Amino acid sequence: MKFTTLLKTASVAALVTGLAGAAQAQIAVGHLADNSGATSDVGTPFAQGVSDALAYINSKGGINGQKMTVDTVDYGYQVPRAVALYKRWVGDKVAAIQGWGTADTEALTGFVAQDQIPYISGSYAGQLTDPTGQGTKGSKPAPYNFFYGPSYSDALRAMLTWAAEDWKTKGKPGKPKYVHMGGNHPYPNSPKEAGETIAKDLGFDVLPAVQFALTPGDYTAQCLTLKSSGANYAYLGNTAGSNISVLKACKNAGVDVQFMGNVWGMDENAAKAAGDAADGVIFPVRTGVVSGGDAPGMKTVMEITKVSDAAGNVYRPVHYISGICSAYYMKEAMEWAAANGGINGPNVKKGFYAKKDWVPVGMEGVCLPSTWTEKDHRGMLMVNLYRSKVSGSTEAPLADLAKNGTIKLEKVTTITLPRKPEWLGW
Repeated sequence: MKFTTLLKTASVAALVTGLAGAAQAQIAVGHLADNSGATSDVGTPFAQGVSDALAYINSKGGINGQKMTVDTVDYGYQVPRAVALYKRWVGDKVAAIQGWGTADTEALTGFVAQDQIPYISGSYAGQLTDPTGQGTKGSKPAPYNFFYGPSYSDALRAMLTWAAEDWKTKGKPGKPKYVHMGGNHPYPNSPKEAGETIAKDLGFDVLPAVQFALTPGDYTAQCLTLKSSGANYAYLGNTAGSNISVLKACKNAGVDVQFMGNVWGMDENAAKAAGDAADGVIFPVRTGVVSGGDAPGMKTVMEITKVSDAAGNVYRPVHYISGICSAYYMKEAMEWAAANGGINGPNVKKGFYAKKDWVPVGMEGVCLPSTWTEKDHRGMLMVNLYRSKVSGSTEAPLADLAKNGTIKLEKVTTITLPRKPEWLGW
């Protein structure tokens, strides 16, 4: 065989190998999960929802035929570990990251903007909603930060709007008293100023904040402070784990107050753990339905849940379903990018702007309509408020308690907030 023939044969073989390699190229995705840290009580089901959804998407062909390589890492809610992981993922040339906590998300905001990597977090801090840094409160630009659901600030504004009406409906005399409760940490502190400001505007007397740690403990002293203050409405800014301790301690101390949990502050698992102390807590729910609810998209959810529970015996709390929605918005942003120049950070970012009142295909009635724009990353201003109901012993498995109605999440109302410019990034 002549040398030229050998060269041509080798060139063709290299070309075929190269094309096959390109066809097999996978999309790198980072996934930051808290399965062992201070917020693991709610981080674990959320991360499982994200993981199951991404695995299910891969099983259906991935993103326009390209599979995702997902690196899921439990960082234990430790900012330094999150930063180290981020540096590794930059080297892996990830197209997007599913993130988690407020402290780590805010620590990485400047980096993801510089590196042009869309960061879809489990933190809903209002500071992350201002892509241009033009907010009146001096928020920093967060052009590559996204999250599914109302911000912590907007959810609290909605709950206080409800609370003001609740006070009037009950015909109580005088001005209601409001107090912010939570750890001295970026996550519970994120909506503090926004909540206290609107509370004053709505006619509340705002009391000094009451601090309690992000971890479970004995919070009898805080409950006695709450009781002596005469507070009528109290916001629980921590995740469910430490909130359970507060709810139990305050019930034992005879505290008569309407608790309002943040989006991570209450769920079905917390209601089971707290028992009747969780009865009546108001909190926001990001999805159109909860487990057992009726919506077309629940068919997809039930398929996704089989990824990690083939028998279908595990009860999926609200955070699991929200994790699915977070993954599906990223999926469709990637699909748009694939059809418009390729899957890379800047194109995936543009994919988040491609639709208005957007519900991912297959998630109808589950994921609520969301809209992100280049100037405003407040994806949702509609806030669904639910009340936890506990009507008996919670010793049985959660699936049984939900099935027999011992534990229920009852929808109270929907508050749609105005898109006020002065609330952007705050």
